[in-house]
Amino acid sequence: MLKRISILFLLLVVALQTSVSYAQQKEVKGKLFIIGGGSRPSAMIDRIILESGIDKEGYGVILPMSSSEPDTAAYYAKKQFLIKGITNVHALQFVKDEKLSSDKIDSLKNASMIYISGGDQNRFMEVVANTDIEKAIHEAYKNGSLIAGTSAGAAVMSKMMITGNELKNAEYSSTFRNLQSENIEIKTGLGMIDNVIIDQHFVKRSRYNRLLSAVIEHPEKTGIGIDESTAILITGNKIEIVGEYQVIVFKNPKKSKNMYQDKLGAHGITLDIYLPGETFTIK
Repeated sequence: MLKRISILFLLLVVALQTSVSYAQQKEVKGKLFIIGGGSRPSAMIDRIILESGIDKEGYGVILPMSSSEPDTAAYYAKKQFLIKGITNVHALQFVKDEKLSSDKIDSLKNASMIYISGGDQNRFMEVVANTDIEKAIHEAYKNGSLIAGTSAGAAVMSKMMITGNELKNAEYSSTFRNLQSENIEIKTGLGMIDNVIIDQHFVKRSRYNRLLSAVIEHPEKTGIGIDESTAILITGNKIEIVGEYQVIVFKNPKKSKNMYQDKLGAHGITLDIYLPGETFTIK
């Protein structure tokens, strides 16, 4: 009798855990619009407006903290919406260690669209990480906001964030010279999406080496390389390609990793090339 009760108790615990996990997945009502950098085609801005609904109600917020010239970044980002007749998009600038007012945080939390500019993803995270700013972005997303970002604003979307720096080559290069172990610098991003690693300017700057390095050394993650003037729209576990060029997806399903000195090798890595209008799903 006791054995039967124990089994029933375990089944109840598992059912509750499954229910909680499903409820947590259903909690997020927002969408992610992740742009690979470069120019933003007119149709792409139209799609951001459509998905966020800022042409009907609410407002948009531009976060320009990635840029070394935030006022300029905010001006050009806002201009794209003004051309479309959208006047309810405003810049909201934060600086590191500032005393955050509740009004400023509420403005971010209640925005229908949050747009993160390009620049340097490290600069953005230095301001935002572990602050009420980060919490407000997540709360906005949870409650139905569209969170968009371009270039550096794309890199910060994943929890595991590529910084762009090589640990074994001090001189900066837009792509990695080799497939080397322990060469890719990873820091913590916003974590709007947890199970992928985002890379940007991907085809234009031939960033295959660094994303391949990432999925070999972190095989539990899916590598998504987004080209310029191209974006992915994430709704739940569905990803749609928007824009003009390709999105490259690497997976390492066998968790393969081979070494020769410090050179990386692997077998069974998959590569998919998606075109605008195509969709795929992630776990």
